[in-house]
Amino acid sequence: MATVTLQGNSFETVGELPKVGSKAPDFDLVKVDLSAVKLADFEGSRVILNIFPSVDTGTCATSVRKFNQEATGLDNTKVLCVSADLPFAAARFCGAEGIENVTTGSSFRASFGDDYGVAIKTGPLAGLLSRSVVVLDTDGTVLFTQQVAETVDEPDYDAALAVL
Repeated sequence: MATVTLQGNSFETVGELPKVGSKAPDFDLVKVDLSAVKLADFEGSRVILNIFPSVDTGTCATSVRKFNQEATGLDNTKVLCVSADLPFAAARFCGAEGIENVTTGSSFRASFGDDYGVAIKTGPLAGLLSRSVVVLDTDGTVLFTQQVAETVDEPDYDAALAVL
């Protein structure tokens, strides 16, 4: 398990992010239209998994906006924003913000948090996902991972994008 903080207060996640060079675990998340989104849907494309606690917080919203903006300039790259938010919250946010270059996936009825080691196990955010970024190659190989140590901090966008 990993230890991260929320405004300096420590809490634990259920595990560790997948290792660079390993195959990414499959997933079955729920899109805003309530259909499924799976890792296989991205086969042949590079993927940025932008993982966060809730789109209704400032830092999470900023990461969705930033990756939405960056996705337009990347060849053969798709962004999947993953949280435990209900699909309706993601639809509301993306609609209000004009977010069109990312896909959102809700983990509310999936094992994604456990499979990727990012489910928060203890503390006030237990049950949500730890702010993380996982970048995948076209065959699902993990190229980059970052679990943000302080939950209110933004991920290292430049490092994540540099591997692409």
